[in-house]
Amino acid sequence: MDLETLRQTPDPSSLPSDHARALWYDLNGDWDTAHGIVQRMSDTDAMWIHAYLHRKEPDEWNAKYWYRNAGKPYPGEIGFEAEAARILAALGSVSA
Repeated sequence: MDLETLRQTPDPSSLPSDHARALWYDLNGDWDTAHGIVQRMSDTDAMWIHAYLHRKEPDEWNAKYWYRNAGKPYPGEIGFEAEAARILAALGSVSA
């Protein structure tokens, strides 16, 4: 699944994971719901999404905290779409 397919999914409840749902909400303009989903999760993929969301907020300090917890380097100036695509590609449970 690519970002555009994820973004155009009509019902996020049909997605295979909370990770994908969090990205769906973010890509569809609902940062708060995306953030609420990842706040309830504790795995490293959720921490990566959490970091990405705080970088987007922008809250660089908090983002760096979550990147460290996720074991991911701070992505610097990479675009948000590019990072979301990297996260989505890394989510093994999300497939077309």
